Amino acid sequence: MRAFIGAHVVPAEKSLMAGDAAALRRAQERARAAGLWGLPLPVALGGQGMALADYADVAIVEGHSDAGPAVCGSDLLLDTTMLDRYGSPAIRERYVRAMVAGDASPSFAMTEPGQAGSDPSGLTTTAVRDGDAYVLTGRKWFTSRATHAAFTTVACRTEDGGISLIVVPAGAGGLRIVREVPVLGAGGQYELALDGVRVGAEQLLGAPGEGLAIAGERLALGRTLRCLRWLGQARRAFDLMVARMRGRVVRGRPLADRELLHQYVFDSHAELAAAEALTRAAVAALTEGTGVKNAVATAKVVTARAYGTVVDRAIQVYGAEGLTDDTPLAMLHRGARAARILDGPDESHISAVARRLLTSPAAAVPS
Repeated sequence: MRAFIGAHVVPAEKSLMAGDAAALRRAQERARAAGLWGLPLPVALGGQGMALADYADVAIVEGHSDAGPAVCGSDLLLDTTMLDRYGSPAIRERYVRAMVAGDASPSFAMTEPGQAGSDPSGLTTTAVRDGDAYVLTGRKWFTSRATHAAFTTVACRTEDGGISLIVVPAGAGGLRIVREVPVLGAGGQYELALDGVRVGAEQLLGAPGEGLAIAGERLALGRTLRCLRWLGQARRAFDLMVARMRGRVVRGRPLADRELLHQYVFDSHAELAAAEALTRAAVAALTEGTGVKNAVATAKVVTARAYGTVVDRAIQVYGAEGLTDDTPLAMLHRGARAARILDGPDESHISAVARRLLTSPAAAVPS
């Protein structure tokens, strides 16, 4: 995986991150040829069935580039697992195998303009039952891959008052892309309008009102996968920083001889080690099914912080060049800053973990 990412993903990174479909397809074909496609996806669906505990090492390397998971198909794990577990036979037949084969892309629409993304009780998108169908009305944003997805799983409020998840096929009447929502200058996120979108009742995942429980499972795995990939990107920034310190000579001495910068190296090393230990604890919690909430939330906060801090130090060592796109650091900085908000802001996780620990100190993440 390390050789593949270095040879085929990093050199094409700008095209891949810009959404070049042809470049993505070429890279995916190379991943298949190298035997690296769908490593954590279920064997029964066409994947390679690597267990999460084993995949963790590979995921860190794969995450060296933010494009790596899409190229290798592992970014499909969340949607494949969710639809296979909770989808109707029609949904599984239509989408799951197509995703694993690389012929269909998913998208997931949870957050809404004007509403706190970390508070699902504020969702206003509705799905009203009408005979053998649901009619969806509302707005969504920060929906990735919406322009080329085969379907979008929409979180909405059903008539029972609970939150449900409904799969909306691409091209459904009333489904409209309002605009792209740039994130720190980078594209790939979209705002959607659902104006009376009508879909069959078999498009519901699970039972009415089970959406939060299903989304919670998805988020726990998703946050852990993000942490593994953030570790890969943070290590990349660390390696760039160290290489710069060794190679840049100022007033006759390499930066690596400047004791002031030794603090950067040590602190980054320590923070990444702590973040990796906590992320592996989250992987273990998911595998064992115990202590998941605290383990995942703690890993998410600490890893996002480490990612951002290490990238910031690398930029400082590079100087003005680190602010440009001549290095990957500006791209990594965008990802690192978003990490503290994605899948719930740090403050939300910190408060939730603290409340649980105050109630039950035994719920601390195991060492």
